[in-house]
Amino acid sequence: MENELHDIKPLLEIPDSSYYIYFGMIAFGIFILLSLLFFLLRKFFLNRKESTAQQQLKALKKVDWSNSKEAAYRVTRLGRMLVEDKRSEEIYRQLLPLLERYKYKQKAPLVNEETLKQYNLLVHILDESI
Repeated sequence: MENELHDIKPLLEIPDSSYYIYFGMIAFGIFILLSLLFFLLRKFFLNRKESTAQQQLKALKKVDWSNSKEAAYRVTRLGRMLVEDKRSEEIYRQLLPLLERYKYKQKAPLVNEETLKQYNLLVHILDESI
């Protein structure tokens, strides 16, 4: 032990942060994948809502006017769900008083031409907007 060298220093411990960088990169990659998955699913469900509106429009087009009371209720409900812009909202508001004469009665009369014209106009406007 007498022959120990006093001028050579012992090995120093170098801090190693490569594990932190490795796990940070993995976490960042997982975050990117999850955000990408979120946006893809969001886009899928937004497109699904559009197809729901298209299905409602098809149901609105297929309203059977032989039973005017039931048709008036159905047009009111479907129209309320489909109206989005000011133009279609104005036409829908003009149609509502015309439909009122077929609701709330035990025996409703047959639908007149004015109501059918307003209904067809609403369907046409909604078909253009969707």
